[in-house]
Amino acid sequence: MNAELETFFSPDYSAARGRFRAAARSAGARLDALELEARGPTGEPLAIDIGWLGAADATRLVLHTSGMHGVEAYAGAAIQLAALAGFGVPPAGCALALVHVMNPYGMAWHRRVNENNVDLNRNFLKPGEPWSGVHPLYARIDRVLNPASPPGFDLFPLVAGALILRHGFEPLQQALAEGQYRYPRGLFYGGAEMQPGPRRYLDWLRECCGRARYVFALDVHTGLGRWWEQTVILEPGVGVTAPATLTQALQSPLTDPTQGGSTVYVSRGSMGARLPQALPDAAVDFVAQEFGTYPPFRVLRALRQENRWHQYGRATPDHRSKLALLEAFCPDSTAWRRRVVERGTRLLRAVCDWTFKEAARGSSRQ
Repeated sequence: MNAELETFFSPDYSAARGRFRAAARSAGARLDALELEARGPTGEPLAIDIGWLGAADATRLVLHTSGMHGVEAYAGAAIQLAALAGFGVPPAGCALALVHVMNPYGMAWHRRVNENNVDLNRNFLKPGEPWSGVHPLYARIDRVLNPASPPGFDLFPLVAGALILRHGFEPLQQALAEGQYRYPRGLFYGGAEMQPGPRRYLDWLRECCGRARYVFALDVHTGLGRWWEQTVILEPGVGVTAPATLTQALQSPLTDPTQGGSTVYVSRGSMGARLPQALPDAAVDFVAQEFGTYPPFRVLRALRQENRWHQYGRATPDHRSKLALLEAFCPDSTAWRRRVVERGTRLLRAVCDWTFKEAARGSSRQ
């Protein structure tokens, strides 16, 4: 394993953004910046940066996104830096778009959500879909999950254990994490309207990717699964390629969250489910890549504590609750970080090989 892979990780949003833009320029990529009104802790501007390598009118396109959940961005951003350093230019008629930090506010402020407490991967509802709804079990335990008071000692570990015993881990996880549209200050809140980041990204897709006829999207996340293990997750109802074929092409088993018996769940309002509608002239495949960190209860407790401090206390990015959340989603472990970059670039390369193979074959026959 390359002993320097961990150096692709950046210490904060500003450093990550500067490194990405510099690397994209060095690689000859076209740079787009989808600027947002929200600002970072020192008033710095925030933007979704996109590095485009390859043909501007590409018909075969790979979309690689990082940082949908802000504090999770460090892993995906590191993979993107590594790709810029070693991937080269795609074949004629093809392109690789690296979408750097979909939620820059969350990365800058050490939050999973954006400036409006919205989980952006629950915010891509389809036109006409109501901005309402909550799982009945979530509604029953909202006061336990999201206390409307400043942080203090409570019996959450004992209560959480009792809830797991009563309802089972998988049903409870599904109820909490699928997305809710009733409690604006609560965890996994999907919003009451499309947020600025997702809206700008969908506009960019329509404007810049409209000539694509095949798109493979790969979205990087952390926090779900066993320590440093990779889980590659299918988006229910999305995908033009048979899972067995993709498994062979990507050299990785695929997890279907609708089948049960796994650590993953089905979410509402996810970006992957919206892509076919955003790119109606393209055949779309989509997978999410998850890198495991700590056990689920530790991750949930970190989310609960950070949200409580943010909503009802005074929590700057260096507050202990923010740093605990950062550790939960981006462990300060050299071995973990090396493994993430190694596996992340390996999967991205496999996606590119699969997506670009027809164009490469055509070029070799000429």
